[in-house]
Amino acid sequence: MKVVELTTVSEMLDQIETMKHLYPKLTLERYEDYLQEMVPHNYKQVAVFENEICIGLSGFWTAMKIWTGKYIEIDNFIVHSEQRSKGVGKMMTDYLDSKAKAEGCNAIVLDAFTGNFTAHRFYYNQGYNPRGFHFVKMLNEEGLT
Repeated sequence: MKVVELTTVSEMLDQIETMKHLYPKLTLERYEDYLQEMVPHNYKQVAVFENEICIGLSGFWTAMKIWTGKYIEIDNFIVHSEQRSKGVGKMMTDYLDSKAKAEGCNAIVLDAFTGNFTAHRFYYNQGYNPRGFHFVKMLNEEGLT
């Protein structure tokens, strides 16, 4: 298995099938539109490949907030269901830990849905802890992927 950082829209578009594990209704056109908007704002992806097939994928952003200073935010963390419990997720979090330290980040943050207990257990095991609530006011449910 190898870890690769994806930095271009075309590299990310090539992995749409992995992203569809999380968002089955995602179209290539919508994904490309989103990426065209996101990539210029420090969005990248980390992917794990086995035999040239993407089996794990996560987006991440490097940004700045007053409460944390420089940080990385993990976004859409996906490990193919048939590849879970094989260390793929840990490979991605280890990569992001190293990247955050190398870039002088003070924190790595992420959101996990409240009912996703499998993800909670994984993140706890990787050293992440809840520090608050992420509140959301939905304005357009149909606009969600």
